[in-house]
Amino acid sequence: MTTTLIIILVLVLIALAGWAIAELKYKSLDYQASETEKQAEQQAVDAAREADFDEKGIKEVIETISTKGFKAAE
Repeated sequence: MTTTLIIILVLVLIALAGWAIAELKYKSLDYQASETEKQAEQQAVDAAREADFDEKGIKEVIETISTKGFKAAE
């Protein structure tokens, strides 16, 4: 019985240590988008606007979404 509890405790400690290391790595990263990435993103936005892309807000999506399930296909 105690062996099982020790094993579980060790596994939890290993998981917590791994989580802490991952958090520290994440916080140490300082990502900045390069000019090339910014230009590519702007080109994608411009291309979408030229193709009459209409970005909808959440209220517009809810108004136009079908909630009929299988009845919507009939």
